[in-house]
Amino acid sequence: MKIGVVSDTHDNLPNVAEIVDLLNAANVERVVHTGDITSAKTLRALARLRAPLVGVYGNNDLERELLCEASAEFGFDFADPPLELHWAGRHIVVVHDVTEHDPDELHAGDVLLHGHDHFHRAEKVGGTLIFNPGECSGQIKGQNAVGVLDLTQLETEILFF
Repeated sequence: MKIGVVSDTHDNLPNVAEIVDLLNAANVERVVHTGDITSAKTLRALARLRAPLVGVYGNNDLERELLCEASAEFGFDFADPPLELHWAGRHIVVVHDVTEHDPDELHAGDVLLHGHDHFHRAEKVGGTLIFNPGECSGQIKGQNAVGVLDLTQLETEILFF
């Protein structure tokens, strides 16, 4: 199973449009947003995804009521972190900012997905793959990125745009 991983979209709608196109072209089966959506207009733009979207709220998701309404409208599933998923025989923990959680809690699964710092990270710590796709809301063409994670092989790919 291949999943898309997106973080820190911060209402950059032109980038969100490219993210949707990239993840649709990658034929991911599900998409995880690791927080900092910022407002409901970003969820409206993400509604063009062909895969179901789940995720966590970040520190800049202050319009919570509007985000919850838009989530419900589009059939998305967002929660406060940590979010635990069980897909393709893998235990996945999703948070926004890793510094706000107990490290033992974060390394309880096969995969830890996070965002917040806007830096790419793909490394194994103990038995846990830690993955942050990096910057996707920036203004520098070619430096923005989303991730694709193959849950079967536990391999990551970065799609730059």
